[in-house]
Amino acid sequence: MANIIEITDFNAPELDIYARLTEGQLLNRHEPEKGIFIAESPKVIERALDFGCEPISLLLEKSHIEGQAKDIIKRCGDIPIYTAEFDILTQLTGFKLTRGALCAMRRPKPLSVDEVCSNSRRIAVLENVMNPTNVGAIFRSAAALGIDGILLTPGSSNPLYRRAIRVSMGTVFQIPWTFLGSETTDTNTIWPDKGIELLREQGFKIVAMALEDNSISISDPILKEQQKLAIVLGTEGEGLASCTIEDCDYTVKIPMYHNVDSLNVAAASAVAFWELCKL
Repeated sequence: MANIIEITDFNAPELDIYARLTEGQLLNRHEPEKGIFIAESPKVIERALDFGCEPISLLLEKSHIEGQAKDIIKRCGDIPIYTAEFDILTQLTGFKLTRGALCAMRRPKPLSVDEVCSNSRRIAVLENVMNPTNVGAIFRSAAALGIDGILLTPGSSNPLYRRAIRVSMGTVFQIPWTFLGSETTDTNTIWPDKGIELLREQGFKIVAMALEDNSISISDPILKEQQKLAIVLGTEGEGLASCTIEDCDYTVKIPMYHNVDSLNVAAASAVAFWELCKL
């Protein structure tokens, strides 16, 4: 029997986890094993459940109980299922974008770098990509275009932030990923030196995506010949650090036209993944 609880007041404490806790509070950096994330929309919730994430509670528009979320409810056991009329739920920031369903879930145990890399042919490395929208878009492109895993430097946005999950359409639960060190680690102690060393130990040749004069074309045949490639993408605006570019095996440029100087990192990732993941 589903444990359905009707909410009539937006300020009800049961909604705190959905409406009033910050991303930092949900992440719980001091006790990461107690961290929580919010999955939005039936499709994303299903992908998180398929991945094995543990649900804590659901928040649903009433019409979804016997509609789009019916099968999700069956999969979630006896957790609380909060429900309300649409006009109450729309007071939640972004609720109109969620297709009427939210699920609070336990954060999964982080993977090791070895688990992400060991069986991967093509991986992406995100160097200090701080915008959750870009992180989510990169994951969606990675899933669609053949990337096997993603590593993030500690300065990057967490892929389990609500916006990143939403933009990725839940593909953050389909592509293996982890941080190179914890999010509280000083990036410079891990990346690029130790991180690139780890990648080389895994057999990767490393590609820096950068608009440098000494770069090779993204269509250069030498790239297709490499059995394992790690594609490194830099932060918004500044791109990759010069020391990262120097440490990589290849610097690769996407040709530009009409005097356009660069692409957004998410757009550049899609071009790079399409070209470099071809068999």
